[in-house]
Amino acid sequence: MQPGTGYWLTRLIFLRALGLVYLIAFLVALNQFRPLLGEHGLLPIRLFVHHVAFRRTPSLFFFFPADWASTAAAWTGTGLSVLALTGISERFSTWVSVLIWSALWVLYLSFVNVGQIFYAFGWESILLETGFFAIFAGAQNSQPQMWWIWIQRWVLFRVMFGAGLIKLRGDPCWRNLTCLDYYFETQPIPGPLSWYFHWMPAWAHHAGVLFNHFVELIVPFGYFAPQPVGAIAGLLTILFQGTLWLSGNLSWLNLLTIVLAITTLDDRILHHLIPIARPETLHASRIHEYATVALAVLVCVLSVRPVLNLFSSNQIMNYNYNPLHLVNTYGAFGGITRTRYEVIVEGASDAKLTSGTVWREYEFKGKPGDPARSPPQIAPYHLRLDWLMWFAGMGDYEDQPWFVPFMAKLLVGDRGTLGLLRKNPFPDAPPRFVRALRYEYRFTSPAERKQTGLWWKRTLRGLYFPAVSLKDLASVENWMR
Repeated sequence: MQPGTGYWLTRLIFLRALGLVYLIAFLVALNQFRPLLGEHGLLPIRLFVHHVAFRRTPSLFFFFPADWASTAAAWTGTGLSVLALTGISERFSTWVSVLIWSALWVLYLSFVNVGQIFYAFGWESILLETGFFAIFAGAQNSQPQMWWIWIQRWVLFRVMFGAGLIKLRGDPCWRNLTCLDYYFETQPIPGPLSWYFHWMPAWAHHAGVLFNHFVELIVPFGYFAPQPVGAIAGLLTILFQGTLWLSGNLSWLNLLTIVLAITTLDDRILHHLIPIARPETLHASRIHEYATVALAVLVCVLSVRPVLNLFSSNQIMNYNYNPLHLVNTYGAFGGITRTRYEVIVEGASDAKLTSGTVWREYEFKGKPGDPARSPPQIAPYHLRLDWLMWFAGMGDYEDQPWFVPFMAKLLVGDRGTLGLLRKNPFPDAPPRFVRALRYEYRFTSPAERKQTGLWWKRTLRGLYFPAVSLKDLASVENWMR
């Protein structure tokens, strides 16, 4: 088999699926970037770019830190993602493909590099790294370069093996097989099946941890084995990621890992699933071949530090070694929280607070709030504010630079901020006071759910943020300008 033979359909499906991930990412930016990071957002990028050097976090928004620019970039990225999803990006020539995938990467890099805490998630870097390598995929009428397939498998290996090692070195529950006793209940945003996963028998949880270790620590070495071993390793990974997708909401992490696993499947396997006739293909041009080899050399050089990190006793996870987010180190859930704390935000319309003041609760789109509400299915969409509310519950509001501006936005009834929420309990006029309480949340037992119909039971653990009015927030006028 000549280099690239047998992976034409692999590349086609991979690029269409990656276009879908990009589409989701740009739709998230279109819907959420402005209220979170726009000119009047919670953490305005116009302030960020004044304090951080361009060379540290290159972004188009250093030159245009305005709402019109971020909106235009999000719409442009959405349109280009559709071209990638439909295959138009590869239909003409390699140069057209290069231009479209390059534009997608530059645009999304611009969002991530000014996104601050709202974009500080490992899957952002995975998408950027995978998206950069997609620039070298080639047009639809050319044979895929085998070097390109190996490079994408190397991304998959680091995602999976890094996650496996960080677990073994992290929380003891991964070694004593008890992490899944807590995970489904305490994960960032549970899904509609999380309650059922949580109440599976203990032996199933322990077996799940063993399967996790097998898929993340043993299976990744099969990605580089001859077929059919490589395909079996890829299919096990897809099965594993599908299970994670069903059991919770991890943004597009599971979908993107599945996309990467497609590169382990050759055309013989994929043709049974998608019987597309392969057209006559041409050998890649010399320029394309040289560029792909140069990319492979670059990846090898940049892989030194991630590899050293993998085998370090002080392994770090989700770390970028360069501002372009190329060849990073990954990992997830090295530690599992045992208790779920939720920050519940409330408002009151009374002119003066008394013991009889009625507080009304704000409802978020994804994170738990109303105990009677079934956890929703959000993934592969990403609710950035909801994720940070999960982190907020594990500490103090002083550790979350966006929290006080968020509370102030509620006090003025900011439409953009309210658009990030599921329910605004003050549709006619904003509240005069807001506060936040910390609750401990636990899934109801099967007997309790049968009796009450509730998914959660919650216990008040104290005040998270004191009741304040606009006058109490002395700095509100500065960040609202």
